[in-house]
Amino acid sequence: MKEGIIQQSLAGFYDVLSDGELYRTRGRGNFRQRGIKPMVGDHVEFDAPNNREGYLLEVLQRKNELVRPPITNVDLAVVVTAVREPIFSTNLLDRQLVALESQNITPIIYFSKTDLLSEEEFTHLQKSADGYQEIGYQVFYQKDPFGTTELAELQAALKDNISVVMGQTGAGKSTLLNHIAPQLQLETGEISQALQRGKHTTRKVSLLNIDGSLIADTPGFSSYEAFEMDVTKLPRYFPEFVELSVNCKFRGCLHLKEPGCAVKNALENGTILASRYKSYEQFHDLIVQQKPNYKK
Repeated sequence: MKEGIIQQSLAGFYDVLSDGELYRTRGRGNFRQRGIKPMVGDHVEFDAPNNREGYLLEVLQRKNELVRPPITNVDLAVVVTAVREPIFSTNLLDRQLVALESQNITPIIYFSKTDLLSEEEFTHLQKSADGYQEIGYQVFYQKDPFGTTELAELQAALKDNISVVMGQTGAGKSTLLNHIAPQLQLETGEISQALQRGKHTTRKVSLLNIDGSLIADTPGFSSYEAFEMDVTKLPRYFPEFVELSVNCKFRGCLHLKEPGCAVKNALENGTILASRYKSYEQFHDLIVQQKPNYKK
């Protein structure tokens, strides 16, 4: 019996990386009966007489799990956010950040296509990017989106971690990875002008071994709905709210209509991003209104 990590999942087969070797395996028949679906990133036990005829025996405990993209045991996530084509959405960015915070995954924000902005537009982006940096996020937003210094800093952050590159379809995930590791030669697609969406050039989730770091290039998406949480937990996933909440008048303050709320005071004083608070209000309402999922 061997141990390894699922590097790729495709058509019922699981390619497992173990001691530098790649083994093609299939899942045991009782996985489905036990409600177990192996995912990329899973640490597994398997048996393989050779590199082509292995079987997964057990999926080991996961430390976290993402739904979009479907991947487990992630340390870092690079959220590639286009400032043009498709149009920049702070709401979509905040949705992804909340999903990552809820899984204890460290986000890195990478603004792509910044070279398409005018000087005035870039100055406006800087204000937004600075706001996310003040929260504590590492943010990349240079005028040259693939500058040597920026790429070197990003590579250093990814080193020795399991990372995922995620973002909206057409945001430039594969393009970024091609600059980090040109040998990959990943397919990239043009934006559909009619739909303002990119072509889905990445169709499967796979972990790419780049200089000892495992990085996932993942399919893009045109929307992002992921609020599998109670409303009382939502404030925990806004780091700036957590820091301020110690000064709220009431313990368990939801930062909506409560008197003496430090978050509302910060909003009025302009010390937190108004767009972040607007996202928070919308996410709260979505959680309240969504119907229970009894299929879980």
